[in-house]
Amino acid sequence: MNYREWEAIVPDEIKGDSVWKAEAYRLALFVADLAWHDATKLVRDKRTISLADQLLRAAGGVSADIEEGYSRGTGKDRARFYEYALGSAREARGWYFKGRHVLGEQVPSHRIRLLTHVVKLLLTMVPDQRGQTLREEPPSYRITLDPGPGLSPNAHIGLLESIPMP
Repeated sequence: MNYREWEAIVPDEIKGDSVWKAEAYRLALFVADLAWHDATKLVRDKRTISLADQLLRAAGGVSADIEEGYSRGTGKDRARFYEYALGSAREARGWYFKGRHVLGEQVPSHRIRLLTHVVKLLLTMVPDQRGQTLREEPPSYRITLDPGPGLSPNAHIGLLESIPMP
């Protein structure tokens, strides 16, 4: 399954909602679906049963918080939920790192990179709503930074084509 195939099965009622226009939301919803499959593998190992639960909660929380924030009337209120989504995205990255012993290296690496892109998007959404900048170290999340050997600044697009599964 790749992103296009996944998007084709998303109900029209979800795709027809204005929140669907937000790239961070679409990617977060996609990650939540991927996490479902990943958690299924994690739960088979007694050592990672609780990790599977935490991963599902964190990954699912990203899109849920964006949905709730998008529905708020003021920018300040909206930003608060986008900050919650930011925290959940970072938490999910951590759970993926911890689950690498069962999931292998490829799956967590893919999900961590995809979630990092969601983090970058949220780091622009929050200040847009608040009308200020976050207290973040800007070099850590600049999209214009060299993403690493062999990767382009738009490398996240490749994350949507070839999706490793557990």
